[in-house]
Amino acid sequence: MPSNTPHHSGSPHPQRWRLLTLLGLAQFMLIADVTVVNVALPAISRDLTLSGSGLTWVVTAYTLFFGALLMAGGRLADRFGAPRMFLAGLALFTAASAASGLATDAATLIAARSAQGLGAALLSPAAMALVTVLFQGPERHRALGAWAAIGGAGAAIGVLLGGILTDGPGWRWIFYVNLPVGALALGLVPLLLARAPRTPGGATTAVRSRVGVPGVLLLTLTSASLVYGLTERSWLWLAGALAAGVLLAVSERQSRHPVMPRALPGRRNLLGGSAVMLGAAGLLVTAFYLSSLHIQDSLGRSPLVTGLAFLPAAVAVTAGAHLGSRLVPRFGWRPVAAGSFALAAAGAAVTTLGGLWTGLVPGFALLALGLGAAFVCATTSALSEVTPDHTGVASGLVGTSHELGAAIGIAAFASGSFTTLALPALALALAAPLLLPHGRPAASSAHAMAH
Repeated sequence: MPSNTPHHSGSPHPQRWRLLTLLGLAQFMLIADVTVVNVALPAISRDLTLSGSGLTWVVTAYTLFFGALLMAGGRLADRFGAPRMFLAGLALFTAASAASGLATDAATLIAARSAQGLGAALLSPAAMALVTVLFQGPERHRALGAWAAIGGAGAAIGVLLGGILTDGPGWRWIFYVNLPVGALALGLVPLLLARAPRTPGGATTAVRSRVGVPGVLLLTLTSASLVYGLTERSWLWLAGALAAGVLLAVSERQSRHPVMPRALPGRRNLLGGSAVMLGAAGLLVTAFYLSSLHIQDSLGRSPLVTGLAFLPAAVAVTAGAHLGSRLVPRFGWRPVAAGSFALAAAGAAVTTLGGLWTGLVPGFALLALGLGAAFVCATTSALSEVTPDHTGVASGLVGTSHELGAAIGIAAFASGSFTTLALPALALALAAPLLLPHGRPAASSAHAMAH
């Protein structure tokens, strides 16, 4: 039997729910760090005398490295073991958070934010790979539902946390708050993972397969050029992304060790679920972006009030993910995804019916409720037939789709209004059933477990 064939232990990991809590806390930090900085930008600008372009890079440096290196991080998790890459990424992210808080000039802060993004790119796919392997059957769908909720709620709570910390102890604490969480996870995750017999394959161990360096470098270049080109709306960088993508396709076809294994089980489900993730993330992140600007610039509300206005959306996306994890096993991916995006479209329309608390807040919550369920459809379908020795690269693709969706959404709708999101949401309600697999996940999970 090949060394990269996974073997499953007969019983689930006894510490799986405690591990999910710690892995979820780490993932929450990564997602919150995308939005927590936005509220603190004026204070950072005053303290470090940053220009407009410098402020942009405080945000972009993190998202650029995070989004560009996710696939590479997933491939490394498959090669060297998800626990090892999770701990390496978490250690780097935690150290870079401390450096960000201690920064006294723009160059140091931007460099530290870049290191945070690199750590996040190593951590995130490894954490999702661990969740996928630690849970089996119906428990896996509940665990991935909780994982999907973390992504949506983290973005909303990040805005609130940024407002509280910036108005309170100061902007440096938006980075210092990561330190105790990182230290806790670094101390406990290895101990909990050790409390079960090791399996000879899968995400908890290294898989003896080589990593194609040219493919990883071209993939990173393609992703970085695409994310930066979309963020900056630069046709030159987008053309560079296209050229790098063509070279990547040629390299992958000829390579003996491609980044995306040719025999990857469940490849069609993975690509379809990742496409749905791209659309759902684009809608949610763009909604956060547009509503944050509208509340502060047009309505003149404070950062703290802006954060409080996002709380219902944070609760709603969590509830939507929980509901989706219950509905998908019963009705299947296609009808739940179609209904989720239709609900999101209705939420976008509701925002026009009143003011901040009577229109925007309830409408945003309705949109978030639908997208929370859509995230579950995307994640569970994408990973439904992926075997444990490929969970890293699969998780990296799902994460990359999330980041690209965010960049595409903001680039396409940054100058529009909240209600313009209703049209793409309706389009996704029609497209999702064509992208996702037919039937319910139980059969797919059983198939995956049989491999």
